Amino acid sequence: MSDTSNIPTPCFVLDEKKLIQNLELIDRVKREAEIQIILAFKGFSMWSAFPIVREYINGATASSLNEVLLCEEHMKTRAHTYCVAYDPNEFEEIVKRSSHITFNSVSQYEKFVGQISEKVSIGLRVNPEWSDVEKDLYNPSSPQSRLGVLASNLKHLPKGAEGLHFHVLCESDSRSLEKVLENFVSKFGHFLDQIKWVNMGGGHLMTKEGYDIDHLISLLRKFKDDHKVDVILEPGSAFAWETGTLETTVLDIVDNGGVKTAIIDASFTCHMPDCLEMPYRPTISNASNSEKNNWKPYRIGGVSCLAGDYLEAYWFEEDLKPGDRLTFEDMMHYTMVKTTMFNGVKHPSIGIKRENGSFELVREFSYKDYRDRLS
Repeated sequence: MSDTSNIPTPCFVLDEKKLIQNLELIDRVKREAEIQIILAFKGFSMWSAFPIVREYINGATASSLNEVLLCEEHMKTRAHTYCVAYDPNEFEEIVKRSSHITFNSVSQYEKFVGQISEKVSIGLRVNPEWSDVEKDLYNPSSPQSRLGVLASNLKHLPKGAEGLHFHVLCESDSRSLEKVLENFVSKFGHFLDQIKWVNMGGGHLMTKEGYDIDHLISLLRKFKDDHKVDVILEPGSAFAWETGTLETTVLDIVDNGGVKTAIIDASFTCHMPDCLEMPYRPTISNASNSEKNNWKPYRIGGVSCLAGDYLEAYWFEEDLKPGDRLTFEDMMHYTMVKTTMFNGVKHPSIGIKRENGSFELVREFSYKDYRDRLS
């Protein structure tokens, strides 16, 4: 994104053209592999962009009643719903608005299955016990995981089950999916002739440059042909990968102990938590992640009062000063959905850079938004 002077800060900015490019590739995989690909709200739920998304896909996965309601209102369809545990007070409303209901445990299945009509397809989440995810915080595949049923605990399929679901990848490639499928078939293959569909979850980063799309398509087609089941993928990051930025402004430069920190009008704690949790180090436009001769190092500090709200130094060709703009790249997936209003810090606005290059501000946040989350 070139000229950002007309964009208020802080602001998440979606690039419509880049989103469409991702959607076209996702649509190609869907068509050529003859599978269903649905949007995972937990990775991307910017509903002002859903009219574009709906031109390419016709489904979404939800993991709470609020996401189910969002699917109905803005994706205009019933949800594929999976919850770690269902609240009995919400279950009837969830069922009415869902095409698929997937349970995380056999005990939850047995508790609620009698309340589901024949119009809803029922599934069970399982754990194939293999993943390429190294960070424990993002890895659901360990034998002690709370997510999914282990093969050792599943002697037979519950009555009425039509599908199996797994989700053990995170920004992974098709070779990792291939290994997951080997484990899945090894542990649960004897159930495949009893079901109608397999939901392979998310983590399939098919829109990343260098991803082997042809291998993914052939892998999915072979699985369908071998096991005579429908296949569903529900990526989140792939839809919004490299489609937008977080625009910020430097408010102050703090120089203590020989370290200069540029304080921005956004917060890693509040607005970019993966930078601290993963930790994920985003690219800043026109800056270097590593030392460069004669460039100036600056820590980047968030505006909250939490001591750890900062990232270690980036290098800049010129000295930073208050009023300078910093653009954090690739901020659309698993970023907006995880923001908070901790400390009452101003929440970033949301905007769209349209295909014609114009900027549209679609949402600003106010004191009322902050106040009404509390009581």
